[in-house]
Amino acid sequence: MECNSQESIFKIQSGIWRTFTRFMLINLGIATTLMLLFCPSCFQSWQGIRNIFPDFLYSLAITIAMSYGGNVVENYYDRKVSWVNHPVKRLLLTGCTYLSYAFVVSYVIVFIYTLLTAKIQIENIPWLLLAEYALQPMIIALIIMAIFTTRSWLMEWRKSALEAEILRNEKLSSQYQSLKDQLNPHFLFNSLNVLSNLVYESADKSAAFIQKLSRIYRYVLEAQKEELIELEKEINFAKNYLELQKIRFEESLQYSIEIADQSGLIPPLSLQLLLENAIKHNIISEENPLFIHIYRKEDDLWISNTFQPKSGQSEPSTGIGLQNIKMRYQLISTKEMEVLQTEDEFLVKLPILEYTR
Repeated sequence: MECNSQESIFKIQSGIWRTFTRFMLINLGIATTLMLLFCPSCFQSWQGIRNIFPDFLYSLAITIAMSYGGNVVENYYDRKVSWVNHPVKRLLLTGCTYLSYAFVVSYVIVFIYTLLTAKIQIENIPWLLLAEYALQPMIIALIIMAIFTTRSWLMEWRKSALEAEILRNEKLSSQYQSLKDQLNPHFLFNSLNVLSNLVYESADKSAAFIQKLSRIYRYVLEAQKEELIELEKEINFAKNYLELQKIRFEESLQYSIEIADQSGLIPPLSLQLLLENAIKHNIISEENPLFIHIYRKEDDLWISNTFQPKSGQSEPSTGIGLQNIKMRYQLISTKEMEVLQTEDEFLVKLPILEYTR
């Protein structure tokens, strides 16, 4: 514990020393630049450098005071007034406070510099003239204030933008998870409804259905954790799901899957929802078999089925299906699914998404 405490103290001290060193080097650079601008010829000899050394110390004192004051003022108002919420108020408070500080400090430094270099008595000091001299460093103060103000505004704007993006991502993630959470109970509910009907029809069919259902449900549990899933896996699931349904409907349900290129991604269990809707809302009989066709065209997966809606009272809808898929695409992609319905066909186009690294 004692060792950790000493290490923490050392890190703090090292950080303070690095900050102080960087601060002093920056101000030394500013003071040197000012002296080069006002008297470039003074740097051509050692005597010239010695002659301007008092003025260099004066410039260094001014730049240190202005930089330190600007940093203190900005840090203080960063905690009190937001640039994002009150930009005008923040600018006025920062400007008035810093310029007042700059004038007072400049006046004190000019006063001390005059006492040390002019060697005059206090009673003979020209106070009004010192005030005029104190106004000269205000140019430096304005430049420093502009730098600190711009930096502070950009930092707060960046922070606000990052916070907004984090909140947006968290909201989208929550919405997407909520949509995925609907799939598991939805699939189980509908499968149990089918099983309850099969129990009365055939014990053999019920047993075969349960065996296939257990394998398919394992995929449902795994796929539900993913935001996107490989198209190949989803196609294999669709085959198993349709084979499961054929146990119930036999030759009344016909399907074909023609996909040479199985690369890409789609939201998990999208095919299950579409196939389930097709079976649920259309007539399936020996006289009117249901045909389902799954194929790929460029960057879209097409799922079509013969449109032969049930007449009269259909099975109650859980409200999950097309809307669920549509909303999941909206949350993770700019691409949207398309739904087309004709007199004989119901077609859904699912965009196939690319891998992102």
